[in-house]
Amino acid sequence: MTLRSNRKSIIRYTYLFTVFFLSLSGFAQMPIFKRYYVADIPGLGWLAEYYITHYMHYLFAALLIGLCAFLLFDYLFLNRKKLTITATGYIRAGIILGLMLSGILMVIKNLPYTLFSPGFIIMLNLSHLSLVMFLLATGLICIMLKKGWSKNI
Repeated sequence: MTLRSNRKSIIRYTYLFTVFFLSLSGFAQMPIFKRYYVADIPGLGWLAEYYITHYMHYLFAALLIGLCAFLLFDYLFLNRKKLTITATGYIRAGIILGLMLSGILMVIKNLPYTLFSPGFIIMLNLSHLSLVMFLLATGLICIMLKKGWSKNI
């Protein structure tokens, strides 16, 4: 296994691990795991603990932002002449950018003395949830159609 393919698989698995735990902790913010008795399964009780899943979501969001920043700088400064971003890559990157922006606004909303209108908060919550569903659906479609983020020139 070459260094480049090993690096690519590390990045891929880090991304999948991060998105999995972001989705898990994000859905745990809505009390569906307690409501549907998933948290009653031995070993999964932590899914019903709001603050555990809340901080876990923040931790993995920071990891995703760091990973995206690393990949952006890696592409711009090292791989721009070797790789081209595919259409599905641009779609997924746009969805992730929207998730990051709506997530940052949701963090700002949780700060003291920050006043957003109730309508804006509802729009923010619905857009964040919708973008997550679009990202998961797009990822599933790309797996089924074997579409990558980039291809070699």
